[in-house]
Order: sequence, then structure tokens, then C-alpha cells
Amino acid sequence: MNTDRKTTREQDRKMVYELDGRPSLPTAVPLGLQHVLAMFTSNLAPILIVASVCGLSGADTVTMVQCAMFVSGLTTFIQLYPLRLGSRYQVGARLPIVMGTSFTFVPTASAVGAAGGIGAVLGGCLAGSLVEVFMGFFYKYIRRFFPPLVVGCTLVTIGVNLLGIGVDYFAGGSGAADYGSLKNLAVASFVLVIVILLQRFGKGLAKNAAILIGLAAGYILAAVLGMVDTAPMAEAAWFGLPLPLQFHMEFQPAAIMSFAALFITSGLETIGNTSGITMAGFDREATERETSGAILADALGSTTAAVFNALPNTAFGQNAGIVAMTRVVNRWCIATGAFILMVSGFFPKLGAIFSAIPNAVLGGAIITVFGMILINGIKMIAKAGFSERNILVMGLTFVFGIGVPAHPEAVAQLPGFIRFIFNDAVTATCIVAIIANVLFPMRDQEDIEKAKEAMMG
Repeated sequence: MNTDRKTTREQDRKMVYELDGRPSLPTAVPLGLQHVLAMFTSNLAPILIVASVCGLSGADTVTMVQCAMFVSGLTTFIQLYPLRLGSRYQVGARLPIVMGTSFTFVPTASAVGAAGGIGAVLGGCLAGSLVEVFMGFFYKYIRRFFPPLVVGCTLVTIGVNLLGIGVDYFAGGSGAADYGSLKNLAVASFVLVIVILLQRFGKGLAKNAAILIGLAAGYILAAVLGMVDTAPMAEAAWFGLPLPLQFHMEFQPAAIMSFAALFITSGLETIGNTSGITMAGFDREATERETSGAILADALGSTTAAVFNALPNTAFGQNAGIVAMTRVVNRWCIATGAFILMVSGFFPKLGAIFSAIPNAVLGGAIITVFGMILINGIKMIAKAGFSERNILVMGLTFVFGIGVPAHPEAVAQLPGFIRFIFNDAVTATCIVAIIANVLFPMRDQEDIEKAKEAMMG
């Protein structure tokens, strides 16, 4: 008997480093749970931010959180076990990719939600996701339009916008009566210190779950200080189905175009994470079929998310980091985590607990995540190199992508379709970067080689 158990443990240890196979649940579940803990907060934080901006009730926020957990688990399953579309295409990469709610859309979703409500946000996401469907099917032909320099510039702008949102939450939430109070700043700083210490000195699960642990500690402190509203938790049911179409969608052209530009960025992030996983886990580049499948799963997950009252999905970089660190690539292990996510979506009480997190606690936990998005953009630009050509493209991109949207009166006399481009800094950056990159093609062989290296991760 002991020999059989020893043999099983040895087989499990080997199997977790292989794509296929089914290790025993005692081996698989902790590895899958590790991925859930690493992304759980980042998965729900965008929902809480946008729901707050849209002025949603506690019950509506719980509904969005519940659906976000369900859809993230479902889309992760599709990445692991793809849907076949004939002999050429598949929806899903058949790789250990973990999906979750994307921070990329928070600045634009906040702006659209503040002006038009959650219906305009969900309608824009649903229609805009068709751009990523196009990217997935025609990835082979359009890849050259989205080099790392374009992606890096867009990520920098997203990071800059998110930093402002993070600071507002750190101080207690934009418009809050106690904005900037010593209590809010103290609680947020307490959470931030815990996250930093765990990320700097923690090991294993404690390091990977640093944000979740910081949130839990801050939540307890906030509750002691009387900052937690327990009403949503008391009102939420123990069990409930994550039902679709709980909000009336509105399809506003300006919102759709803004989200469409962001879906290009989301697809490019997924391309980067897919390449990162194959390089770290399998010592090879991602195939065209895997990359196309990953983008299509991203698009399908985002479409499904909009129907199920949640924000768009994307491949999570922190989970790709776990794969790189542990070399655990077994799909069955990751699938146990996806199952946990989906099951969590059926318990509104769990969603209510997260929806009651005070703004200051959330700000202390996520402000470092926002900073990392900015840093990732800078790293991607650095990989592309700082040649004269690249500096020219970046200069034009940031002047017209960040500078002009900050002063909309400067283009107030221009035709409507041009003014629209500059309504949103992220949209403007993405569009201007693509145009500038095409107008000033790479001619120096060194630039071309650097771009190829950056594309491979």
C-alpha cells in the first residue's frame, strides 16, 4: 500500500510539469488554488471600481462580482480545453492560461459609465469585442501593425490613467465626504505596507497571494474602525445563479469605438502572455494556432462577460508569472482553479463580502498593480529600443495621445470624427501609435531585430 502511494506521488510530481494528464486532486487542487489566490483580487477590483463610478447599488455590485467570477472560470476552461472550429481554427490556446477581468478597460469604462451608466459600458464592451474576434481570425495578416512599441505606448497611457484612479481610491474614493482623511490614508498605507513586505520578503503562496492577504488584513482593520458597510452582506443570498442581461445595454457609437481600440490592446496583452507561457513552460515560441486561439478565447470571454453583466476578460500576467516561476503547466491542475472560480460565482454572499471592501482598503492593495502596468509598458518600449525612429514615433504618440486629450478645447473646432479620436487618451494613444508606426516604417536592421526579439517576449 505504501509503495503504491509513493508511486502515485512520484507520478503526480512528474505529471504537473506536463501539459496533459490528471494528477490526483490532493496534488492538483492546491496548485489550482494558488492561481485563484494570485488573481482573485485583480479579477474583482475593476468591477468594484466601475460599479462605484456608475453609482450602482450594493445588490447590483454583488451581481457583477458574482458574474465576473463565473465568467473568468468559464473562459479559463476554454483556454485549457479549446472549442474546435473546423480543422484550421480553435477558440482557446490549449495552454495553462488563466483569464480574469482586465484593468485595461477601467479608465474608459469609468469615463463612459460616469456619463452614460453601466448600460453604455456593457453595450460598448459587447460591440467592441468584435474587433478582437477579427484579430483572432486574421492574426497572421495583421500582426505587423501591432509591434511592441505600439503596445508599450498604449500600456504606458493606461498605467498613467490608472494611477490617478488608484490615488483617488487610496484617499477614500473620488467624491467621498472623507476624501483624504487621516483614517483613509492610514488604512490604505497599512494595506500597502503589508503587500510590499510580502512581495519583497514572502515566499511561495504568501508572496503570490500578497494582495489578497493585504486586503484581508485591511478589511479587518477597517471593520474595527467602523468603515465597513455590512448591509450588502446581510441582504445577499447564500446561493444564486449568475444570470445574464441584468442591465439594459445601450450601444453608443463613441463608447463602442473607444472600447474597440482597447480590445486591440487587450488582444496584444494576451499575445504577450501566451508567448511568455510557452517560452517559460515549454522553451519554445507560441504557435500561430495557439496565439490565434488565445485571442479568440479572450474575445469570446469578453463577449460572454458583457452578456453576464461583467467587464471584459484578458489573460492574466501574474498567472503567467506563476507558470514561469513554478514550471507547473498541467492543464488539469489549472482547471481545478477554474472550477473553484466558477463555483464561487454561485454564492452571492462571497460577492457581497468583496463588494463591501472600503475604497481605502482597495486603493492600498491595487495601487501597486496599477504601477506595474505602467512599468510593463516602459519595459516593452525598452525592448523595442530607443532608436531615432522609435523616439519619433513615441514623441508623436504621447503628444497627440496624452497631451491633446488633456486639452480637448484645442481640437474643439475640428470635424467630429477627429474630435472623437481625442476624447479618450488610451484610444488616442493606440490609434496614433498605429498610424505613426505605419508612416515611419523600420528601416534599420538593428531596429527590426530588436522588434522581433521583443515580440518573442
